[in-house]
Amino acid sequence: MSRVGKYPVPVPSGVTVQIAGDEFIAKGKNGESRMPLSLDLVDTTIEGDKVWVKPKTEAKQSRMMWGTTRALINNLVKGVSEGFTVNLEINGVGYRAAVEGKVLKLALGYSHDINYPIPDDIAMKCDKPTAISITGRDKQRVGQIAAEIRSYRGPEPYKGKGIKYETETILRKEGKKK
Repeated sequence: MSRVGKYPVPVPSGVTVQIAGDEFIAKGKNGESRMPLSLDLVDTTIEGDKVWVKPKTEAKQSRMMWGTTRALINNLVKGVSEGFTVNLEINGVGYRAAVEGKVLKLALGYSHDINYPIPDDIAMKCDKPTAISITGRDKQRVGQIAAEIRSYRGPEPYKGKGIKYETETILRKEGKKK
């Protein structure tokens, strides 16, 4: 069983955190983020530059929310201070991407280009036509948008064509034999 909840969340300089009612609020250079707290299951306290999370009871639900709440608070604090980035790579002849204003244009071998509207809280850039960098303060949102873009043309196992995460390795299959 994981014991990630017993470690405090360090608050870096330049980030202010507070608990207002049943909400945890973090403000930093990337903006402000809020998260609802489950007050009936866990106790959240701020001591100096650390945030501590403790379960209220030994009930199973309370112990489950202990580590979850700690991880969500850690992601919130990291998001407003540093932000999160997911890098995508595009492989395939003629496959490319470009950012034009608030739209990501994808040419992925279809008869038409795919226009993906970039949300206000997310920043995208294409340093090369075959690389997309997605940045934002909300880890879940950045990952969800990366997954949506990847789903337009997922990597195929024979030639490796499609959109893949930078860290992803594609299990390649052998082609047909004579």
